[in-house]
Amino acid sequence: MPEFAFVFPGQGSQAVGMLDAWGDHPEVAKTIQEASDALGEDVGLLIKEGPKEALALTTNTQPVMLVAGVAAWRVWRAEGGATPSVVAGHSLGEYSALVASGVLTLAQAAPLVRFRAAAMQEAVPVGTGAMAAILGMESDKVIAGCAEAQSLFPAASGEVVEAVNFNDPAQTVIAGSKAAVEKACEVLKANGAKRALPLPVSAPFHSSLMKPAADKLREKLAATALATPQIPVLNNIDVSVESDADRIRDALFRQAFGPVRWVECVRAIKARGVTVLVESGPGKVLAGMTKRIDADLTGLALYDPATLAEVKNLLA
Repeated sequence: MPEFAFVFPGQGSQAVGMLDAWGDHPEVAKTIQEASDALGEDVGLLIKEGPKEALALTTNTQPVMLVAGVAAWRVWRAEGGATPSVVAGHSLGEYSALVASGVLTLAQAAPLVRFRAAAMQEAVPVGTGAMAAILGMESDKVIAGCAEAQSLFPAASGEVVEAVNFNDPAQTVIAGSKAAVEKACEVLKANGAKRALPLPVSAPFHSSLMKPAADKLREKLAATALATPQIPVLNNIDVSVESDADRIRDALFRQAFGPVRWVECVRAIKARGVTVLVESGPGKVLAGMTKRIDADLTGLALYDPATLAEVKNLLA
């Protein structure tokens, strides 16, 4: 069997009915029930019926993506799937990875990510922050372009734009205040970016504007008991594996207002001898990024019985 990792997606892959293909699989039903009990609402109904606009609210998106990722992971394990060498998650997906590793229970993680989402939304009023995906440009040039755009505003203006998601060698997401992000898109296109696509998000995630949210999250994390990881978890913020509870808490705190270093994460996973990355949860975003980051790696998606069979066959 090749060495493999499980990786968990973040916001953006959610869809109404995204768990329907699992039918009445007991592990999926159990996962939905656990999260519903922890949140005091019917998460399964929200996932099954939406509406789409409700799923897109970050206070809903973060818990439902956690549930979808953990559900696919639990099915994998229940169906005899082997233990991966390492787990990781993109942004919010790091919480799913921590559940898979046993650091957090789902009952702990569901309210925690909802709290995280609410704090993030409160930190920057809707409409005042923005994010955009910059395509066809190397990340160091994106960083330089953001600095150039920000320098066009007075220092006291409070306008901020930063590179926040390093998704693949030619795709970097920027975030910050609306005017600064718009200016950066102009600058980056003028500097050679192929495209600058505004993202339909409600807050400038992973930018320094999220620091007030992170401060609230730090208090919540301090009161959350963490278990010893049963599987190594590679974090986004430092691209490192931690086993000490306080260091895990600190990484989650800093992750809320720091960049997602996904390109480096995938390369660090490869350096551990891994050749296959399995994306656990809806969509194929991370599987696609895997191939663009390193053509020698195999990226697979696991989100329904058919893809479960494919992954099992490849890892047999």
